[in-house]
Amino acid sequence: MSFNPHSDQSKHGSAERERVVVVAPGRGCYNKTELGYLVKYHADKKQLVESIDHFRAKQQQAAISELDQAKKYSFKLHTPGENASALIYACALADFMDIDQSRYEVVAVTGNSMGWYIAMACADALSQPNAIEVINTMGSMMADGLIGGQIIYPVMDAHWQVNSQAKKAVEQVIHQVSQIDGCELYLSINLGGYQVIAGNEAGLSQAVELLPSIDDKYPLRLYNHGAFHTPLMQDISQRGQELLPVHLFQAPTIPMVDGRGHLWYPLSTDIRQLHQYTLRNQVVEPYDFTRAIQVAVKEFAPDKVIVLGPGNTLGGATAQSLIDINWFAWADKASFSTAQVKQPQLISMGDEAHRHLITQRHFVT
Repeated sequence: MSFNPHSDQSKHGSAERERVVVVAPGRGCYNKTELGYLVKYHADKKQLVESIDHFRAKQQQAAISELDQAKKYSFKLHTPGENASALIYACALADFMDIDQSRYEVVAVTGNSMGWYIAMACADALSQPNAIEVINTMGSMMADGLIGGQIIYPVMDAHWQVNSQAKKAVEQVIHQVSQIDGCELYLSINLGGYQVIAGNEAGLSQAVELLPSIDDKYPLRLYNHGAFHTPLMQDISQRGQELLPVHLFQAPTIPMVDGRGHLWYPLSTDIRQLHQYTLRNQVVEPYDFTRAIQVAVKEFAPDKVIVLGPGNTLGGATAQSLIDINWFAWADKASFSTAQVKQPQLISMGDEAHRHLITQRHFVT
């Protein structure tokens, strides 16, 4: 038996509920401050956690319950894909289950990078057993060694307004480095006010040299991240397609917005195309999170946008994506911050101050 996060969705009249778009996070969201997230917020989700632990035990992998309750956070233990992916999936899906559906109608789901797999689980395009199989399999593909890496670089000003010239400068660096013999460099993710760039070691080294330093922090190398969403992942994509057959996928019960801004509706989803996009296109092509967010709010006009935990690393990028189109009348960081104090419309479940706004559940202190 598995959890069905949609089981009571039809019991409540949508006219009385606020419309929400739900956003699932990617790989970099379970950090030191999130240690113990599952046991703190989701002690009631034993069946979910045990089902994931049971699956991973068969793969001779660490239990997520043990990872979450470790005495100390470890980069070596918590950040590799084979552990981080399953752990983040459990936290995010459990958060999704906690959304009070008597007050909120989930009108669409989307996500960033690995968050696409989680979004499919939330929308029931992957059943719970199939979701952990897909997520754990794809997350474990580079357990024997990373292929390339990623760096993140800001392309916005202090007001969180995207600077088109800065974006062009990054594009020029990518083009320039790509012309150098032995270097591979690509845009990996368009992430609100940031660009995530991926490539081989030679390409990344050149990019770090060419990109102007910002605040003595950027360009920032993302620890234990491979060259996701680039042609360097061709072999990973092929293996994924071989190991994860089409029958694991099904039509969603909630509309989904993918990393191109493409819409997948419950009554018109072609399962083979969904399988192909998930295991081929988005694995080897850039992921446009900014476009996914902007399409989601334009198409579904939500009252609020909810970002699932763990952590709140995706909150800024989501806000920046919305500021870029003046959504919710947010023109810059200041207007966003002022509006959030008065009446929050971007809710981050990884933020304790926000959780109570959308869930009635209590958590362990």
